[in-house]
Amino acid sequence: MEGFKALGLSYKNTPIEIREKIAFSEVESTNFLLKLKEMFSVDEALLVSTCNRTEIYFSSGADLSDDILGLMASFKGIESKKLEDFIIRYDANEASLHLFNVALGLESQVLGDIQISNQVKRAYQQSADLSLAGPHLHRLMHTIFFANKRVVKETRLQDGTASVASVAVDLIGGFIGNISNPRIALIGLGEIGQNVLDNLNAEEASITLVNRTKSKAIKLAEGRNISVCDYSDLDNVIANNDVIISAVSTSTPIIGASNFSSKSIHKLLIDLSVPRSMDTDLDNVPGISLYNVDQLTERTLKARKVREKSIPDVKKIIEEELKGFKSWRSEMEVSPTIQKLKNALDQIRKEELARHKKLSDKEVELLETVTKNMIQKVIKLPVLQLKAACKRGEAETLVGVLNDLFNLDAAEIEKK
Repeated sequence: MEGFKALGLSYKNTPIEIREKIAFSEVESTNFLLKLKEMFSVDEALLVSTCNRTEIYFSSGADLSDDILGLMASFKGIESKKLEDFIIRYDANEASLHLFNVALGLESQVLGDIQISNQVKRAYQQSADLSLAGPHLHRLMHTIFFANKRVVKETRLQDGTASVASVAVDLIGGFIGNISNPRIALIGLGEIGQNVLDNLNAEEASITLVNRTKSKAIKLAEGRNISVCDYSDLDNVIANNDVIISAVSTSTPIIGASNFSSKSIHKLLIDLSVPRSMDTDLDNVPGISLYNVDQLTERTLKARKVREKSIPDVKKIIEEELKGFKSWRSEMEVSPTIQKLKNALDQIRKEELARHKKLSDKEVELLETVTKNMIQKVIKLPVLQLKAACKRGEAETLVGVLNDLFNLDAAEIEKK
C-alpha cells in the first residue's frame, strides 16, 4: 500500500530525556489514536510506545507525516521542533520492513528481546479494538507473527539471557524458588530499574518499589499488586526483603555491611548502579549473595554472541515473509481491475443475450450457462498473467494495458 508510512524515534538516536516526554501510556495511546482518527483521514494506525521507542504506523491517501508529528507533540505538550532532529520517517516499503525488524527484536537494545513482540501485539490489539486495523494491517501483523514463530523455531535469536535486567531476574528466580512468600525490593526507578520491573512481572513474589521521587513509584505501581515505600524508610526495606535490587544514581554506597546485624541472613543483593550503590564489604557478610553489573554483564556476552550469529537467518526469514506479503498486497491492488474486467465482459454477455428475445426459457438457461463458462475461461489467462506480473513487480503496466483494451474505467462509469 503506497499510503502506508511510519514515523518515530528510538533509543538509537534519541536521549532518554526526549523519549520519556513522548512515551505514551496505554490510556494515552487510546486517546491519541481516537484523536488521530477524528482529525485526519487515516484508514489504519498502529502506535508502538515503549521505554526505547515511540512510533506511529499509518495508512492514508495523503502524506500526513507532518500533521501526525504535530499532533503527537501537541498531545504530549512538547514543541514539535524539539522532536524534528530525532524523528525518522519511513515510506511504504521501509515502514513494513521496519515493523518486521522492530517486532522480531532486531531493533531492540537487547537483541532478540521477546518483550517487544508482546508489546507490538498489544498495540495491534488496541488498533483492532478502535477499528483502526484494516486488511493491510491485519495481513501485515499476522505475517509478522508467523515470521516470529519461524524465528523462534528456526534460529537462536532468542536463546539465552542477553540483558543485565533479564540476567538479574534469572538469578532472582533461582534464589526465591525455595522461599515461601518471597519478598523483593527494587530501589531506583530509572530506565534500568523500570526494565527490571518489567522483567519481574512474571515472578511470583511480593514486590516493593522505592524511589527518591515517590510519585514515580506510585505511578508505576498503579493497577499492579505492588507496594511502595518511602526512600527514607530504606533500613526497614532492606531488613524486610529477601531480594534487594538497587539501580539508583549515587556517588557513595547506600547499602553496606552495617545494614545487616542478624547472624542468620539469607539474602540476594543485586547492584545495577554505576557508581556502585552497595559496598564491597557486603562480600564478607555470611548469608549474602552480592552481584554487580560487571558480573551480570559477563553472563550476557555468550548469549549475545549466539544471537548475533542468528541475524542473517532472521533477515532471510523476514525477506521471505515480506516478499509473500508484498505479493498479496500487489494482488489486492489489482483486484479492482480484475473485477472491472469481469464486469465488462459480463455486461457484453448480457447485452448479447438480450438481443435474442425469441428464445425459450430452456434456451436462455442453457445460453446463460454456456456464456458464463466461456467468460470464466476467457478471463482465466489475464488473471493469471496479472498475478504473475504482481510477483515480478510489473502489475501496473498490465493494468494499464487492460484498461486501454477494454476501456474499463469508462465501462465502470457507464454501468453506474
